[in-house]
Amino acid sequence: MSNPLNRLEGFKLDVLKEVGNIGAGNAATALSRLLDKPVDMKVPSVNIMPFEQIADKVGGFEQVVAAIYMRVEGEAPGNMFFLIQQEAVKKLLGSLLAADAGERIPYTEMENSALAEIGNILGGSYLSSLADFTRLAMLPTVPATAVDMAGAILSYGLVQSGEMGDSALLIDTTFLEGRESFAGHFFFIPDPESFDTIFNALGVASE
Repeated sequence: MSNPLNRLEGFKLDVLKEVGNIGAGNAATALSRLLDKPVDMKVPSVNIMPFEQIADKVGGFEQVVAAIYMRVEGEAPGNMFFLIQQEAVKKLLGSLLAADAGERIPYTEMENSALAEIGNILGGSYLSSLADFTRLAMLPTVPATAVDMAGAILSYGLVQSGEMGDSALLIDTTFLEGRESFAGHFFFIPDPESFDTIFNALGVASE
């Protein structure tokens, strides 16, 4: 199978950007309801990138991050991660729970629950958008949260699924809540056979 990076050009990448835009809008609406205050999101950056470059986006394999992990089941299975750095976690949890939330690791049970719900909203919004565009059945499992080095978290996903594809869909997201802003990185890493399924559904023929 040829590398999907070589096949995704022009309007084909624009389709995935539109997936990101719609998903971001849905996520902002849902997050506003959860926080009970207005939340906006900048237009997200959407790219397809090699798997080995994922950790670089959050500061390298040894960078400690908070992560929400979900396995995607259905017609295009894969692994879904939402990775955020500690400062962003403090802002998110501080808005949702209390001024000093997210200050200590490990997080409390309530903080982990809130983080999982945030990840569920964000991951679900992007996944629903992708499923709508492709008309494929794609369902997330119950989210799991972790705070660890990015390399360890990505390895956990690999162990859970047995194998991963060599490319990932990356959506860089920036939330705006009042004067605060916080960034996160959403990755969908399809299983090896799933990339062709998604591309074919988007009208991108396999080579």
